[in-house]
Amino acid sequence: MSGREWYVVQGGQPVGPLTPDELRTRLPAAGGDAALVFGPGLSAWTAARHLPHLRGASSGAPQPPAPPTRRADEIDYTIVGDDLQFVELGLDPGEMVVAEAGAMMFMTPGIRMATRLGDAGAPEQGVFGKVLSAGKRLLTGESLFMTTFTSEGPGRQAVAFAAPYPGKIVPMDLAQLGGELLCQKQSFLCAARGVSVDIAFTRRLGAGLFGGEGFILQRLRGDGLAFVHAGGTLCERRLGPGETLRVDTGCIVALQPHVEYDIQFVGGFRNTLFGGEGLFFAALTGPGVVWLQSLPFARLVDRIRATGGARGKQTDEGSVLGGLGKILDGR
Repeated sequence: MSGREWYVVQGGQPVGPLTPDELRTRLPAAGGDAALVFGPGLSAWTAARHLPHLRGASSGAPQPPAPPTRRADEIDYTIVGDDLQFVELGLDPGEMVVAEAGAMMFMTPGIRMATRLGDAGAPEQGVFGKVLSAGKRLLTGESLFMTTFTSEGPGRQAVAFAAPYPGKIVPMDLAQLGGELLCQKQSFLCAARGVSVDIAFTRRLGAGLFGGEGFILQRLRGDGLAFVHAGGTLCERRLGPGETLRVDTGCIVALQPHVEYDIQFVGGFRNTLFGGEGLFFAALTGPGVVWLQSLPFARLVDRIRATGGARGKQTDEGSVLGGLGKILDGR
């Protein structure tokens, strides 16, 4: 079995031994650059992104250690609906999910609900830790409190969470995504116990000032299932090393943390005044996966306002013409 020295975690189980070419073939299905691999020269499972060039095979392949065990609760789920979706979670006795306050749709009698200050998915941190966690959540525009739902009845129990507006609920298995994901503010819906919801700061000043999402994003950490909501239709794009995608800033739902996030000026006098796309694009550079939405909530609100659904001052999404644009449109 000379040359077969590599292993990859796929579906929670180690697959191998593989040759380097076989490993490269399996990486996309196993999570791409976030997949965990083991081979010559490694003493532990390592994300593929840390091995840009796989070393050549040699004889005497080492046996890999056991794959990392999942610490988060392993919950079952069903996503119901098309555009106005909800996710129903099945919980065995003792299992728990955390959710944003006010997201619950229904629950069976064996579910116990409790409200907690700050990040309910983090370990017990004491009073100071709870206050600090709540302050971080306040920066992202979320409620100071999160809600936990624990199965305490006999047999399997169920709890469901509804999307806040038309779009798609997206299941994210953090164990297959390298244990971390960055999301736009207010996109997190719920997650299995063991997933922590924290904040992350954009790494570039320009992206923070003009990137549409501000300086602060939500950071999901752990190895369990998390559910985020995207407006309209969801688009998943896998970017190769150095590959750049220019995106409307409001259309970003989530991205892996190693994807570079920056802004670019639209350019051109007529583009700026009449293009309707705003002054800046978000520039996303791989490697990594990004998730995009076709209908940002701000765009939906602006369309409602434009049809007379709300009176008062209107902040146009893209064009800088403002009131002049409404006059030219006959509004």
